[in-house]
Parts: sequence; C-alpha cells; structure tokens
Amino acid sequence: MARTKVGFLASGRGSNFQAIAEAAGKGQVPIEPVVLVTNVPGAAALERAKALRVPAVVIDHAPYGKDREAWEREVVKVLKNHGAELVVFAGFMRLVTPYFIGQFPNRVLNIHPSLLPAFPGAHGVKDAVEHGSKVSGLTIHVVDASLDGGPVILQKAVPVKDDDTEETLAARILEWEHRLYPLAVRLVAEGRVAIEGRRTRIDWRGIDRPTVP
Repeated sequence: MARTKVGFLASGRGSNFQAIAEAAGKGQVPIEPVVLVTNVPGAAALERAKALRVPAVVIDHAPYGKDREAWEREVVKVLKNHGAELVVFAGFMRLVTPYFIGQFPNRVLNIHPSLLPAFPGAHGVKDAVEHGSKVSGLTIHVVDASLDGGPVILQKAVPVKDDDTEETLAARILEWEHRLYPLAVRLVAEGRVAIEGRRTRIDWRGIDRPTVP
C-alpha cells in the first residue's frame, strides 16, 4: 500500500507529531511525514522535526494580523509543494477558515483534550477540572470550520481524580493521545473512515480495536 503523505501543523511542543512520525518509522502507520509547519517561531516542535529529519517551515501568523486566510494561503502553498494529502493538527492553536478546509476536504484531523462537545476551545483540561467533572478524556475528529466541532473519529474517557490538577490530568490524557492519534491517522490513511454527515463509520477489520471510550 502506498504511504499517504502527511503535513503537520503545530504551535508548541509537537509531541503528538513525534508520536505519529515515530509510529510511521516503525511501519505501524502507512504514512510519510513530508513537512511540519509552525506558526510560532522557536516552537519546540521544530527541534522534534529536525531530530526526525522531517522538513520544517515557520510561517509566523503575527505579520498577517487578522487576515487568517492570507496566512493560510501561505501554509497551503507549503503543504501542497510538499505533496501533503492529509493534514494533521498536532497542538495547533488556531482556528482555520472555510478556505483552508476547502483545500483538504475531510482530510484535516485534530485532537482535543476533552470529550467533545464538552469543553471545546483552548483550555479543555482546565475547564474540566474547574467544572468538577468526574470524567474527561480526548477526542480525535475531522476538522471543519467550527470550534472543535467536526465529526468524531475516536474518543477515550479518562477519569478525573479528586486530587487532580490541570497538570496531572493533562499528563494522563496526553499518554492516551500518543497511543490513539497514530491509530486514528492510520484509520484515515487506510481509507477505513467513512463520513456520513456528523457520524463516522470505521472499518476495524484486521485491526485490534482499542477499548475506547
């Protein structure tokens, strides 16, 4: 099977990018990481890309001000120049416009540290702790023009302990992110995810299905 060429977008550490790229290097995910783009100069993800020998490009969003689409056009140019067929957000902290989605329809993935639709936005873990939730988790979904609202591919419930802080809960959720995001990318790359409106149907034949949630 031909490997799907994947472009990554990251704003920070890029640990999920590393988890997916390393899984690909072990032959566990049939993809080729072709480029990492970050909107934050000096982001830690750049060092991870260098260590993994994945080309990395910085396109700072600041000079574009409120013109999101202008920034996106530069990003899309880079992604397409590298042949990206699938785009994976790995800690990418910006909303995208319908223009970006239209360039890769149903081919943009994101991971969010909550059980959506609960606690969307930039502070999913903090919001869950402050709300007093007994269960949080993660959601891997297809990106649309909404805020963390696209069709769900995988979810995993993670209990919230009585003594949890934002940091301790985030660390346990991240462990599951690193395990499940490569799987979700594999499912999409192998054409196992069918999108029907807001629902997704997954072909699990030949794959050990994880116990999620």
